Amino acid sequence: MKKILLMGNPNVGKSALFSRLTGVDVAISNYPGTTVEFKKGKTRIGRETAELIDVPGTYGLKATCKAEEIASCMVKEGDLVINIVDATNLERNLYLTLQLLEENIPVVVALNFWDETKHQGINIDAERLEELLDVPVVPTVAVTGEGIKELVSRFKDARGHRRKHSDKERWARIGGIVDEAQNIAPRDHKLSERLEELTIKSLTGIPIALLVLALVFWSVMFIGEGLITYVFDPMFGLYMPVAEGLSEALGPGLAHDLLVGNLINGQIDFGQSMGLLTTGLFVPFAMVLPYIIAFYLALSILEDCGYLPRLATLVDSVMHRMGLHGLSIIPMMLGAGCNVPGVLSTRILETKRQRFIAMTMMSIAIPCMAQSAMVFALLGPYGMQGLGILFATLFIVWLGLGLVLNKVMKGITPETFMEITPYRVPYLRGLAKKLWMRIRFFLKEAIPFVLLGILFVNLLYITGVMDVVGKVMSPVVTGVLGLPEGASASLMTGFLRKDVAVGMLLPLGMNMKQLIIASVMLTMYFPCIATFVVMFKELGAKDLLKAALIMVAVSLLVGGALNLVL
Repeated sequence: MKKILLMGNPNVGKSALFSRLTGVDVAISNYPGTTVEFKKGKTRIGRETAELIDVPGTYGLKATCKAEEIASCMVKEGDLVINIVDATNLERNLYLTLQLLEENIPVVVALNFWDETKHQGINIDAERLEELLDVPVVPTVAVTGEGIKELVSRFKDARGHRRKHSDKERWARIGGIVDEAQNIAPRDHKLSERLEELTIKSLTGIPIALLVLALVFWSVMFIGEGLITYVFDPMFGLYMPVAEGLSEALGPGLAHDLLVGNLINGQIDFGQSMGLLTTGLFVPFAMVLPYIIAFYLALSILEDCGYLPRLATLVDSVMHRMGLHGLSIIPMMLGAGCNVPGVLSTRILETKRQRFIAMTMMSIAIPCMAQSAMVFALLGPYGMQGLGILFATLFIVWLGLGLVLNKVMKGITPETFMEITPYRVPYLRGLAKKLWMRIRFFLKEAIPFVLLGILFVNLLYITGVMDVVGKVMSPVVTGVLGLPEGASASLMTGFLRKDVAVGMLLPLGMNMKQLIIASVMLTMYFPCIATFVVMFKELGAKDLLKAALIMVAVSLLVGGALNLVL
């Protein structure tokens, strides 16, 4: 099978073009011996099927980081390269183009963001550029599909060159090509360009960032609560007669306890009954999924419009004090949706030390949206007093832990250069695909563990194990943390599924102080088992054990301190 490589600088539209050529269902793999990810899919070329590989973004084939090292290795494995060039930054992008041509591998150039050149006063003679490069050059707009059909039809004309150039010769040639093929007309700054300047400067960028994050938080709450009120609550209202009929048909016994759960005042309570077919369905769908949809919609818009690189630049100096760099804000934000993709996305960080720090900070101090949704339900009646204390505590721990880990762990924080792309209007079709993929991933990960957690808890109660564990943990739970013995069951369940564990605090009748301490403990002491498994895969047993010990120590220290202070 022919192997086609999709190559270009970071943020030139490779993912959009990859999606256009392959669809949504793709495989994500690591290059052997590394944590550097690349995507693989299949595409049709005439009557043949070819493998399309989205190579990590690179500025050149002379490796300056792990991703560029992998990209230079993969060039040797390809039969054809589609070189995506940002038409609005022709001079910078052509350096990689010339290097690819010198590898003597067939190349076709996709001149992407063609629509934006008109808005920016950039005029490129594509035909002249093709003559100068001596390879096919096709203007494209990947998000809309413009030029994709012609691009595929030109694969047969792709070719490379054998002649090598020095860096000085290469840049001289790029200058000549740009002079002949491009001219720029003077024009006034657009509103979007003025906004780009405001959002990257500290004086104006930090207040804007706080405003954006506050808007994201409000949007998640508004959309999530709206979906619950107008979609999911009515759906479970229709489901209630089915559950009641099942309850009557089963009668008292083990099957009823497992499938329907306990009756609260003689009635099924979807939030507290703890049955597989009651709470097991209600928690992931009616209490968590609405906020997950809202969060990933907001995150996808921030990604596609081009704001996240600017946010990463603004927080870069703070992140360096914690042994990380600005790009680390992206795994942290992903972790606020679900810790599993958050952990996986730490692969953008270059060293194992950075990944360890980021994963440990995330696992201890960043609750996933599923858990946050349940915390809102618990502490919402106390308003900003309860929620404010909880999230302020988590932020202080997150910041302090990062500073400490950076001091005690040996190693350096290498620089990562970020490409600041222009602001763009998100492409709705691509936005919808990305949102669906993330929701589907959450459902695939969430539902099995929610059901497993509820089954596990019911079995512990039925067999009397929970009573024994409660007594063993009682000195810590009641003495150090000031919680009722019943909270022991919630802490145990949290290892399987945090949102279910938080929901188990509802029937215990705890006051605000106890709810804050319990929520902090559930966030800090361990990630859910799905995150734990992924961390084991990424870090290995030794580093995972270190992270777990840090989690237990920090959670007990902070929980005990809150019990004294509050």
